[in-house]
Amino acid sequence: MGAQATVVFADLTGSTAFYVALGNEKATRAVTRLTQWMAEVCEVHNGRVVKKMGDGVLAVFADAGNAANAVITIQRGHQQRLLKWPDSIRMEIKAGIARGNVVEMDGDCFGDAVNVASRLSDLSGGNQIWATESVVAQVDHALGLRFLSLGPVQLRGRKEAVPLFKLEWQEDTQPEFRTMHASLAAVLRPEAQDLGRIHLVYLNIHCSFSSADMPVYLGRADQAEFIVNDPRVSRLHTRIEWRNNAFFITDLSSFGTWVRFTGSNTDVPLRRDDCQLHDTGDLALGMPFNEVSGPVVHFSFSPPPSLHNGAVTQLATRACTEG
Repeated sequence: MGAQATVVFADLTGSTAFYVALGNEKATRAVTRLTQWMAEVCEVHNGRVVKKMGDGVLAVFADAGNAANAVITIQRGHQQRLLKWPDSIRMEIKAGIARGNVVEMDGDCFGDAVNVASRLSDLSGGNQIWATESVVAQVDHALGLRFLSLGPVQLRGRKEAVPLFKLEWQEDTQPEFRTMHASLAAVLRPEAQDLGRIHLVYLNIHCSFSSADMPVYLGRADQAEFIVNDPRVSRLHTRIEWRNNAFFITDLSSFGTWVRFTGSNTDVPLRRDDCQLHDTGDLALGMPFNEVSGPVVHFSFSPPPSLHNGAVTQLATRACTEG
């Protein structure tokens, strides 16, 4: 029959590069210590560790609040650890939490909640915690936990999209905003024919990119050509590229991008897929447009891609301004 339980899958990301940098023996010892520590944190929060899987942990909890707090403790503890690690061996933790009927048998556990928690761990990005609606409903509001809606997400094997949430764990989630800088690669890029130009605006940051500048990445990382320094934005969140005489945007994040074209009543959700950009509109990064505090980037074109008709237009080089 089984019983209702909250399932946690917590996984390390970037372990391949970690093994390459440290060698098998040292890396194995470090990963083993990390997963053992993750398991101990789950047990301290009244969870039962079902198994450790190389670079991850599967645990079950009777209480959803305990499960959420366990993963928050893991993320915060590991974040402090990462402050001392060089970027070359950086491993982040991603986690999925789901609730439902769980059957335990022969030292393992089975059920839809187990499958969903595993899938959420796969879909989430480093430093992220994804949870199902059933988990959010079971968490005591007095705990003060903050869940951000990711909207409906299509999961493999499901006919209908599943409402998902991102559990905020950072103690300081106030965004810091940076000045845009043109990358050295763009400065050194040889001149090419420009067939169109896309303009991006976020807060007081204005950037203009030509087709010759493509691809362009939007995200929190310094490597991104257009930096959106908000904790809800992935390091490299989206990529804009020039294909077939048009600009296309591809979602690279784990929690999604939404496109809203000016004058349209329908948003286009992107989950690791792409769509063509045209006319003018907005990009919601990390959360849908109905979350009013979410980061939104406005886009426009000159000339509009729909008006190219194969003509070659010479445009100035990329420019970014602030203010």
